[in-house]
Amino acid sequence: MSFLVRLVLTAIALWLATVIVGGIYLFGDSTLAKFFSLVLVALVFTVVNALVKPIVMMVGCALYVLTLGLFGLVVNALMFWLTAWISEQLSLGFHVDGFWPAFWGAIIVSLAMWVMDLLTPRKEDAGA
Repeated sequence: MSFLVRLVLTAIALWLATVIVGGIYLFGDSTLAKFFSLVLVALVFTVVNALVKPIVMMVGCALYVLTLGLFGLVVNALMFWLTAWISEQLSLGFHVDGFWPAFWGAIIVSLAMWVMDLLTPRKEDAGA
């Protein structure tokens, strides 16, 4: 159940990025079609961040150290852009024009997810 809630929250964060950042587009015939498209894009985004991002972080470890962590912003933008490319290949109706919209979209999604994490209640550890 928590996975589905997290997926819907990610979809909302992606929608927020389409509203705020120019160059990020969501296509669909109806509101319901756009919602399902966003949920599927959120699923792609989750898979990309779970599978590809750790590999990129491990390979680019030296760049993280040299840039004092700022390289993470570039990695997030590339993961966002990769999500858009995969979504286009799957005809999900999500498009990002280039690196800079992906960069700002990744920042918007990260901030939105951070705020949503603060607002959603968590289970307390029984042993703590």
